[in-house]
Amino acid sequence: MASTALKQASATSPTLQESQTAALLTLLNLNNPVEPSSNPIQTSAKGASALKVPAPSGPPVWKVLVLDQYTKDVLATVLRVQDLRDVGVTLHVQLHSNRPPLPDVPAVYFVSPTLTNIRRIAQDLEKGLYESFHLNFVEPLPRALLEELAAAVAREGTGELVEQVLDQYLSFIAPSPSLFSLLPPPNAAPASTPNATPGPSAPSLPHSTYAVLNSPASTEQQIEEEIERVASGLFSVVVTMGHVPIIRAPRGMAAEMVAKKLEQKIRDAILSSARSHTPSLFAQDASGLSNLQRPLLLILDRNIDLVPMLSHGWTYQALASDCLEMKLNRVVVTHPQKRSYDLDSKDFFWAKNAANPFPQVAEDIDTELNRYKQDAAEITRSTGVSDVNDIAQMDLSANAAHLKTAITALPELTARKAVLDTHMNIATALLEEIKKRGLDELFSTEEAISKQTVQALLEFLRNPKAEAHPTAVDKLRLVLVWYLSVPESAYSREDIAELEKELRAAGADVAAFDYVRRTREISKMTAPSALGGSSTPVPGTSTPGGELFKGFSALGIKFTDRLKDGGLENLISGVKNFLPANKLLPVTRLTEALMDPSAASNQSLQETDDYIFLDPRAPRNPNAGLGISGVGAPGGGAGGGSGRARRMAFSEGVVFVVGGAGYVEYGNLEEWAKKTGKRVAYGGTEIVDPGGFVRVLESLGKASA
Repeated sequence: MASTALKQASATSPTLQESQTAALLTLLNLNNPVEPSSNPIQTSAKGASALKVPAPSGPPVWKVLVLDQYTKDVLATVLRVQDLRDVGVTLHVQLHSNRPPLPDVPAVYFVSPTLTNIRRIAQDLEKGLYESFHLNFVEPLPRALLEELAAAVAREGTGELVEQVLDQYLSFIAPSPSLFSLLPPPNAAPASTPNATPGPSAPSLPHSTYAVLNSPASTEQQIEEEIERVASGLFSVVVTMGHVPIIRAPRGMAAEMVAKKLEQKIRDAILSSARSHTPSLFAQDASGLSNLQRPLLLILDRNIDLVPMLSHGWTYQALASDCLEMKLNRVVVTHPQKRSYDLDSKDFFWAKNAANPFPQVAEDIDTELNRYKQDAAEITRSTGVSDVNDIAQMDLSANAAHLKTAITALPELTARKAVLDTHMNIATALLEEIKKRGLDELFSTEEAISKQTVQALLEFLRNPKAEAHPTAVDKLRLVLVWYLSVPESAYSREDIAELEKELRAAGADVAAFDYVRRTREISKMTAPSALGGSSTPVPGTSTPGGELFKGFSALGIKFTDRLKDGGLENLISGVKNFLPANKLLPVTRLTEALMDPSAASNQSLQETDDYIFLDPRAPRNPNAGLGISGVGAPGGGAGGGSGRARRMAFSEGVVFVVGGAGYVEYGNLEEWAKKTGKRVAYGGTEIVDPGGFVRVLESLGKASA
């Protein structure tokens, strides 16, 4: 019975992104739930997966939405302006801007709980800017700030204007259905603020949890505050998911501190709800599934594996993150002219191809363009016009049925063409970068990195093949990936000096290399879990090379006119022999050991058996069991009992990396989840592109020099 209920529940449970979208729409609808859609994911005839915005019941209440920079990022990632219109938002404005009074319109405030924001809200109340105020805070409002707001309201006598004051637990960004990151702290530059190339102490360097936790300049108080901030952000994710997870984390690192703080927050919330007889923050408590469908929450430290943060990817999303400016689902292409494109789950092509290797993406652009041309030709043939754009000039005496068909199909065709044009432009920009920087060579070298000798590496740095000109940062990343993937016996002190000399000659800043070397010497990052080369092959999934590079000739035909020199055969020939191995990166391998122990290697199981085990529902008594229906294994609570006794399978999980997440690692985990039928969300304190992570390592190298 339990397993049947579990299957039914998992079949219908929404993704993290869908849950966040639903919570935001409820908030915008004056905290009245919007009419739930029977199917939250609407699939078009083209196999496109798009987030469906449920229609509110009855006519919407027209309102003003007031945001700050942080909540703007949360909203902009999952909702478009049209979605706001659908729930009655006619105007969205910044909190700290000059706003005209609209005394007959209600206002929804969705802001961060900061003193500056509270004071500005109090000023708005005093001026009576709006008919009523619905105050929503992206994370819990501290008691002191609530009292400050209450005192201001009482002083000015504006209490009747305040309709609601609510904590929303939405302080994270979900750019993909299974990818998320936390919001930066209020005093840091938000993700949507453009960053100049920062110096070692430049104020424009984005906030980095990895830097705070690893910098010798960080005080104990700063580290404590950062751990508290990360635990609060993760608590928002858990509340939005609606399930109380089983928490696992390696011992003795920041991940353990975050895990214990998070467990306490969840315990306090469950206890507070029980004592005050208020509805639980966790939606599944009300459904009776709280003990049946428990997901895993695996919290890891970034230092467990630095390689994916530095390596060169070959999937569409990894290349876009590496080569183009990509923030909050917006990709900026600078050549031939600067243009920005929004990529999200409403974009059918991105939803389908983000995780695919680049050659496959090129083939799919070709296929979709041909399909579009066929559909457009069918409409023009049936209506008798020569071009789809001439539908408006049709002879009105023509067959009315054909006219209706054409008018119905036109918006979908136009939207599809716009999406394909977007991806044509992005793919062209990526292809130019691949050719210019020799990314295919870098990728193939890194795929077999543990087999590379120092001499082969030096030769590559001095004489890159063909017309490729890798940047100084590309060369530095290659050396770092190699250094972190080979045993110490593979190089001598002289070899390292030679590599540093070569990197300096290329114009690279070797501070990052210095930092990684020092860290490796201290922590011995060559432990199996930290090795790029220790990945476990996936049995039975080896695919022949033709599959990956199939369709690259089609890409060539498409792009030859744009790139007059062509040369696509040369571009690909060096990569054909280096297929992405079907291997699990360390984070994926550890996830497998905890979610599917029967398929994991003994080495992985031995590592994860020692991880702390936290069940926020279990009594504090370590001998009281796990608190899971039907599972009586000993050792609940804070990690008592043997590791082997706590092995169990999970169908759903969340993997969170303290110190930053990356698209290469995300792609690897997503691929494993797809093959095994598991449902896994992946996130980190921030989503960092490889160049950004190198800058973080450089700043740490200079701080500890």
